[in-house]
This record gives sequence, structure tokens and C-alpha cells, in this order.
Amino acid sequence: MQHHRTNNPYEAKFGYSRAVRKGPFIFVSGTTSIDPVSGELRHPGSAYDQARAIFDEIARAVVALGGRKGDIVRVRMFVAEEEDSAKVGEALKDALGDVSPAATMIVGSRFVSSDMLVEVEADAVVLVRVFEIFLHGRWWSKDDTVIHTFPTLDSFSLLVQST
Repeated sequence: MQHHRTNNPYEAKFGYSRAVRKGPFIFVSGTTSIDPVSGELRHPGSAYDQARAIFDEIARAVVALGGRKGDIVRVRMFVAEEEDSAKVGEALKDALGDVSPAATMIVGSRFVSSDMLVEVEADAVVLVRVFEIFLHGRWWSKDDTVIHTFPTLDSFSLLVQST
């Protein structure tokens, strides 16, 4: 199992990793807008800005464990106040709208600090790249840019059936 850790003081205090990878699965712990370098809370008072910082940190954790932003398949969002839910949803769309992961939002959460307005957990699945070629007919670079296309599994199956 691979671990990804940051300077978030709660990771050391409570003994957990920001994210772990086991096989093709990456699990990102509940992430708040604490700066991973300084350990200080970013964007107090702004649920949107906290959520954007959180989604960026989640993407960095997935990449650190060999995945891509596009590998994120599920997010669970916890929001302190109902009036912030729309802003958190907007941040999800702005940060991961092109990925369109499964999502759950729970409102009325309380966190370890009253300045924290949002916390998000995420899961990612990193497919073997050769499998992706046959399944999707594309090969991606690290920044999710399609750099080459190939026949898909369907066209490969048709080729095999026709011989």
C-alpha cells in the first residue's frame, strides 16, 4: 500500500495519511482547506474558495499516487451551513465538471475547527493504461490531454470476428 502525506497537522496528530493507494484504488481522506505546506487554514469565511482549494488538493493527492484528475470517480462533500451548499456545488463543477464524478453532499456537518466550512473525501480508480487503450481508444498524457488514438475494444472485437 502506498501513502501520501502532507504537512496538515491533523495527519500527524491523529495518525492518518492524506491518501492511500491499494492496487488501482486511491482513497483520499477527508480534506479541508488547510494549506498542505504551512498547515494554516486557507480562505476562512468563503465556502467556494475553501472547496476549490480542497478539490485542487485532492487532485494533487491522486496524482502523487500515480493517478490523474480524470481517475476521480466519487466525492463526498460535507458542508457546515445550508447557505453554502450551492457555492460548494459550483466549486465542484468548476474543479471537476469535466470529470463528472459521482457525488454526495451532506449539510449540517461540524468540523475540528469552526473556521472550516467544507470537507471532502474522494475515491479514484487508476486503470491499467493498456486496458484504457482498448476500452476508450485513447492514450493520455499526465495532464489528461489525448495524445494518440487507437482502435477501441469494439472495433478490435469486430476485427477478430471477421477473421
